[in-house]
Parts: sequence; C-alpha cells; structure tokens
Amino acid sequence: MVHRLTPIAQKLRREPTKAERILWRSINRGQLDGFRFRRQVPLAGYIVDFACHEARLVLELDGATHSSDEELAADAARQQKLEKEGYTVLRLRNAEVYDNLDGVAETILLKLRALRPRIGETDS
Repeated sequence: MVHRLTPIAQKLRREPTKAERILWRSINRGQLDGFRFRRQVPLAGYIVDFACHEARLVLELDGATHSSDEELAADAARQQKLEKEGYTVLRLRNAEVYDNLDGVAETILLKLRALRPRIGETDS
C-alpha cells in the first residue's frame, strides 16, 4: 500500500531546493563515515528533508519560512513527534549550507558519531 505522503515526497525529491541539492551532494552515498541518508522521507506523519535511519538522525533545512511564531511552534511540534519515534532532529539554516558547507558537514558527522559510534573505531 502506498503511504499517503509518498507522492508528495516523490515530488519533493524531483524538485529540491537549492540548499537541499547542495547538502545532498555532501551527504549522499555514505560520504560521512559510511552513514547513508535518504531524502524527502515520510516519517511520523511528516516528510523530513533527510534521514539517516542507522543513526536515527533527521536533518531539517530551514529557510526564510521558519521564522514566525506559528511556524516555529509547528516546527517544535513536528520535532517532538519525531523525537517520540526515537529520532534526533538537527536543524540547519539554508544560509549555513550556502556559506559554510564544510562546517555543516562536520557538524552532521559529529552528531552521527555521537549517536552511533562505529564498531571498531575505538580499537586503534
């Protein structure tokens, strides 16, 4: 059975924002210590920008539309529901992706390592 959000997620994958395209090129194909991400994933009744199921990490890119009190409240409710499902949400601003992609990638990698340390990494 097709989930009701699947067609919307597919459309969002076909039409990513500029920030999503830039970030995706840095995190896809296991480029961050082998952690795999999916983009525009139906999860907990929402479509999240990026999800790493192994680490149970969700990346949300926030642009100009995440600044009003109403939008911030909606984001908080969404984050709370995702956290109840066992996911950690890392919110990133589009401007950070544009201006400091290396720093964004490092922040994501540090969060991934904290959530799911790799087996054997400490055996050196």
